[in-house]
Amino acid sequence: MNTVRLTTAQALVRFLANQYSERDGQEQRLIPGVWGIFGHGNVAGIGQALLQAAVTQEADLPYYLARNEQGMVHASVAYAKMRDRLATFACTASTGPGSTNMITGAALATTNRIPVLLLPSDMFATRAADPVLQQLEDTRGGDVTVNDAFRAVSKYFDRISRPEQLIPAALAAMRVLTDPVETGAVTLALPQDVQAEAYDWPVAFFRRRVWHVGRPVPEPAAVERAVRLLRKARKPLIVAGGGAVYSGAETQLRAFAQATGIPVADTHAGKGAVPWDHPCAVGGIGSTGSYAADELAKEADVVLGIGTRYSDFTTASHTVFGNPDVTFVNLNVARLDAVKHSAEPLVADARLGIEALARALKGWEVGPQYRERTRQLIARTREIEDACFTVGHGPLPAQTEILGALNDVLGDRDVVINAAGSMPGDLQQLWRARDPKAYHVEYAYSCMGYEVAAGLGAKMADPSREVVVLVGDGSYLMMAQEIVTMVSEGLKVIVVLVQNHGFASIGALSESLGSQRFGTNYRFRNGGSGLLDGDVLPVDLAANASSLGADVLHATSVDEFRTAMEKAKAATRTTVVHVETDLYGPNPPGHGWWDVPVSQTSALETTRTAHETYAAHKQAQRHYL
Repeated sequence: MNTVRLTTAQALVRFLANQYSERDGQEQRLIPGVWGIFGHGNVAGIGQALLQAAVTQEADLPYYLARNEQGMVHASVAYAKMRDRLATFACTASTGPGSTNMITGAALATTNRIPVLLLPSDMFATRAADPVLQQLEDTRGGDVTVNDAFRAVSKYFDRISRPEQLIPAALAAMRVLTDPVETGAVTLALPQDVQAEAYDWPVAFFRRRVWHVGRPVPEPAAVERAVRLLRKARKPLIVAGGGAVYSGAETQLRAFAQATGIPVADTHAGKGAVPWDHPCAVGGIGSTGSYAADELAKEADVVLGIGTRYSDFTTASHTVFGNPDVTFVNLNVARLDAVKHSAEPLVADARLGIEALARALKGWEVGPQYRERTRQLIARTREIEDACFTVGHGPLPAQTEILGALNDVLGDRDVVINAAGSMPGDLQQLWRARDPKAYHVEYAYSCMGYEVAAGLGAKMADPSREVVVLVGDGSYLMMAQEIVTMVSEGLKVIVVLVQNHGFASIGALSESLGSQRFGTNYRFRNGGSGLLDGDVLPVDLAANASSLGADVLHATSVDEFRTAMEKAKAATRTTVVHVETDLYGPNPPGHGWWDVPVSQTSALETTRTAHETYAAHKQAQRHYL
């Protein structure tokens, strides 16, 4: 057997550089590079291997320096999301805190079902120097390390305690990364001594491998069962999720909706699969859904879910689908999602599933009254949106006015990124996406701090697009340091920093639940009350962004914001547009509910009143059986 002597880390780098994915005849690098921050746990292992690869050109695997380990995972996830899960990065971190910093990113990737390869360094496999720096000493067992925390948030986990273990582990890792059903965070924990240990590797391990991402074909009998239900429907509704986008089913979905007249609502991950101005597009659905989508959901007799996992925000905590006889047909590549809500499952690739349904339903369409009902609801929804965009609030503008201006300024291919706070709810109702990659809102894990790092990853995935990060002051304070990475890599990203001196989303939720916005404002502690309700903190986030290397523009009104955005679009460097908005809204009108339990007993009248409202909403909640 032909072999080559390499360290475990050198072998891993060479292996990763030769992995490709393929779908529909299109090949691409599966792992185009490695994000990392070096410490004593990986600098002489993975770090040395990456250096050697760059110097000798024995493997093409570029290294990118991040500023926060969680941030580099977020950047990798955003990259993979933009690439329809067909390519992602590897992330290397040192032992202890460097590695555990990646756990939140791992949970985000797995929750969103986005591939990312994590390479946390681990404690000595030999245990020759126990306990070493940053080692967790667990009285339950000597083989327990902090990296075991990755098991709960990874779709595949392995610890490479001997060099030769890398061969089956690496192959298994690629299998999971390229499986649309199983994909998520994949973790290979690498003890720092094993990284540097040499072994005679089979040369065949490093051959060029192409991992074919298939399109599961729908079972004919399952198609027949689904069509039987759809043909009986009088008020059907489509819910388009991320699977419709990742499978590249946009053209098929738009044609199917046009031919049948079935209105299409979307989740955050599915927005843009059908353009906002398509005659069947009714907008976001659920807790923060549009008027049209939620009204149609109340009446729907058959719901066709396409590539959605039906989170509580999509179902408005099991209240938005109000028809007592509603039936679900779920087209999904994952059986886990296809059978939700006692649905008739159609387990298949979204594109092929839609094509099969279209053929079987050829000539069938909804009645003219339902088409007219959809048209009227869309018209009313547009009126609501326009009112939010032009509310004329003062002295500080409403956040909805800023979103309206941004809608006008950005082009169809420009990408808007968000994840947490009040903006996802506003965006789901108000954002007018025409391109499936133009709306990039992470709302499976809704992780504060995702936004800036994600902007970096999205720009790397498609440099031809303008990438605009929408981030509130709360998320910015969580994680803004990847602005430095944007600057160092010469990438141009626009960061719209919305400053409102507090947690707008949780503040409003707190008030609605009777908790009086407690602990949600960025203010000094009031000596008299003991609460954080004193003067506004003297925080200058614009100065902070400038110190990180970005150019900064200021806006104090909607008109100034429009002007600043035009300058930012014309710029060639990362630019932050800082704008202040009113913490107290107004926000778009609510059309759905979200189940957040309220204290059943309280000394506060506000809480008691909120519980009465909560109990009334709970009466509409039910399982779909």
